[in-house]
Amino acid sequence: MNIKAWHIDLEPSGVRFAAVADSNLLSAAASAGVAVPFACKNGVCELCEARLLSGSALNTRNQQTIPIGARLMMCRTIALDHLELEISAVMAAGKNQPRKFQANVVDVRSMNHDVYRVELQLPRRRELSFHAGQYLSVNLPDAEPCYFSIASSPAEPHIELHVQASPEWVSAQKVIDALTSGETVSLEMPHGKACLASTPEKPLLLVAAGTGFAPMKSLVDYLRSTSFAQPVKLFWGVRRHEDMYLRSMARQWEQDWSGFTFQPVVGDDEDSDWGGHHDQLVRAVLASGMDWNNVEVHASGSPAMVYALMDALVEAGLPPESFLSDVLEYAPRN
Repeated sequence: MNIKAWHIDLEPSGVRFAAVADSNLLSAAASAGVAVPFACKNGVCELCEARLLSGSALNTRNQQTIPIGARLMMCRTIALDHLELEISAVMAAGKNQPRKFQANVVDVRSMNHDVYRVELQLPRRRELSFHAGQYLSVNLPDAEPCYFSIASSPAEPHIELHVQASPEWVSAQKVIDALTSGETVSLEMPHGKACLASTPEKPLLLVAAGTGFAPMKSLVDYLRSTSFAQPVKLFWGVRRHEDMYLRSMARQWEQDWSGFTFQPVVGDDEDSDWGGHHDQLVRAVLASGMDWNNVEVHASGSPAMVYALMDALVEAGLPPESFLSDVLEYAPRN
């Protein structure tokens, strides 16, 4: 049996989600992963207030239709048609303005020979809003900012980072040294437009190289907390088996989530340079047999890998606007 669903468009963010009949708008937004502020869910706190710009909606408290231009509480409103609402508290992907925060270091632990899991706590976590897939900067005194993808979902109380600190990466090693000192650390966040403000309407293809797995973890954790029903496929490329520091976690996702598929790509060749492994990862993605006209791609890794993947997928039929990566923003190609 088909269940009627209405499109709900939020302005000025441009975020869209679906609401099925008899589901209040706040619950439908939460199921789609849209972060509408609320406290009580019964219309008293008025945090989920919006204004009806177009469409037909019903106030479930008095069973009256809501006139165009009137204010409504999303927790006690159901859609009778496609709706357009005005609610300034919802931000589109990449629209949250970066702010500076002081964070406490909760834990730093090694996950393999050169990758560390860093857990940070913000004293006032509710003041921070970010989208799955965004990144932050760690700002040390007398040093350039160091940028790291956020590995935790927006709903988690703590911030998780995956920091690769091999001996030749002096800046990353300085970050680890500073974090293990137990002092507070200065952050600026969120950054990045290649993220999810709500659940997409297409299947997702996630492609990570190395610690590019971190933003993919944020995306997967976020999607698993919603009612996302589209297939999700993750490719993770590394040079050696020991570089795949959370392989067991990805395998567990595959067991627990019927719509999720994990494909590791391991070079395991000491004589091959990293560029060769990028080519291997791109070839594996192309061989997946996906419908390139009906998929959204999120990629994270070096600029060389990301641009090689983008060129190959666009040539295979992927619309360019369906390819998302922070590389396109911070390392634009001339």
